[in-house]
Formats: sequence, structure tokens, C-alpha cells
Amino acid sequence: MVRKNNQALFDSFVERIKSELFTHPVITDNAYCKWFADAELTKSDVIEFTKQFSVFSNQFTIAQLNKVINSGSLEEMHDAKEILMNELGVSFKKDAQKIDADVKYGGIEGSVENSKFRFQFAHFEWLLTFAKPLGLGFNDIGKRSHGSRLTLFYCDELIRLYGSQDHVVGAGASFAVENWAAAGFWKQLMQGLKNFSDENDEMLQLAFFIWHDKIEEQHASHTWHELEELYFDNHEEFDEDTFIASGLEMLEGVEAFWRGLNIERIAHHYTGSHYER
Repeated sequence: MVRKNNQALFDSFVERIKSELFTHPVITDNAYCKWFADAELTKSDVIEFTKQFSVFSNQFTIAQLNKVINSGSLEEMHDAKEILMNELGVSFKKDAQKIDADVKYGGIEGSVENSKFRFQFAHFEWLLTFAKPLGLGFNDIGKRSHGSRLTLFYCDELIRLYGSQDHVVGAGASFAVENWAAAGFWKQLMQGLKNFSDENDEMLQLAFFIWHDKIEEQHASHTWHELEELYFDNHEEFDEDTFIASGLEMLEGVEAFWRGLNIERIAHHYTGSHYER
């Protein structure tokens, strides 16, 4: 009965989400990713992209650990641990599924429970494999020292918002970032990288990008389910404005990351300078 009474309110809230969150420019009009998909990328373009993306990818691990620590329930903690452990190298698998040790990326369905850890399934190692043909090694990517000011701003916003101890803030940030990730930017990145690889015979391994593109739609679906649980199970404590504000702040952080890359690439192409900082 409680759910039925609140359903109309929830439906109205969903419309707010669609009009206030899903219309954010980083979801609807990401200038860098649009350019990246169809540009004649140079090796310097791809190297700079790889460095900045690797910093974000590595720093996300910290945000995810905070999400584990600040979980509001054991079930939430389990869900957060699933993502954290997968990031570190434990593949998702269904109960009866075997994960071939030679596959380039793990499963996208099931759980990490009763699965196996493999160094080669760690997301950072996928990025290392991708970066190697570009002349980048372990000490060239992933560290905060490799990040631009706007990349680090995004990373710190992930830690602050996505990993927040305030459940509504964390939920809003998580919902926003997962739905942004499912909006198609992975496909734009893959298109640009495949074009570059084909044109330059670089033989880039795209497992990291392929896997994430496959799983993000599933993640976005989960965020809707989590939102319904949070909204209906804790309706008296749920604050719509806080959820929306947190989501918008998170999307501003995401937008800052791509804006930083766009500024760098424009400066590079107009001045001919190298990507150095």
C-alpha cells in the first residue's frame, strides 16, 4: 500500500530525472567524444587520451572502495564489492560458467563470488595492454601525477560524491555516472580507436573498451532498480533535491574531464605543441 501511495510521486520524480539530469550536455553533446569518433587521430592524441583516462580509471578504484565502506546495508556493500573486486581482477561469472584463462576479458553477467582472481583480468592491466603499442609502460599511466587539473577534479568529485557517506548523495552520483556511461560514449571511443589502429597499423587491443561498452547498459538498469528500492523503502528520508543536485554535480565533474581533454587537443592542433605539462 505504501508503494502504491507513493507511485505517483515516484513517476513525477522520474520525469524530473529525465528533464534535469539526462539533458546534461555531457550526456547529450560531448564535444570531445564526437570529435574523437571521426577525427584523424594522431599518436599524440591517443597517448594523451590514454594517460588521462588511465588516471580516472585508477582513481575510480578509490571511489569504489569508499562506496564499499560507506554502504548503508550489507546488500549494498555486496553490490559495491562486486564492482571493486571486478576492477581488481575477479571476473563476473554465472554459477555454471567457466572463464577461460586465455580470454581477453571476463564475463559481464553473474557474480564475483566463487570466481577466480587473475592479474590479467584487472582493468588497469587491460589498459596496460592497450597502451603498450603506443610506447607507454607501467610508470607512464595511471598515477595522479599524470593527471591534468581537470582530470584530477573529476577524480576527486568521484571520491567525494560517488563514495559519499550520505546515501542519497552517493546514490544520486552513482545513478548519474552510470547513466552517462551507458549513453554511448564507449562506442564513440571504440570507433575512433579502431579507425586510428587501422590507419596506422598500431594493432591496439580494445578489450578494455569492448568490455565496458557491453556492461554499462546492465549497470544503468541496476541503478534504476536501486533507485526504486531507496525511494520506496526509505521514502521519508529520501530527498529528491539532494539526489538531483548530487547527480548534477557528478555530471559537472564528468564534463570537466572531457572538457580538459578537449582544451588540450585544440591547443595541440592549433599550436602544434606537444601534450606536455
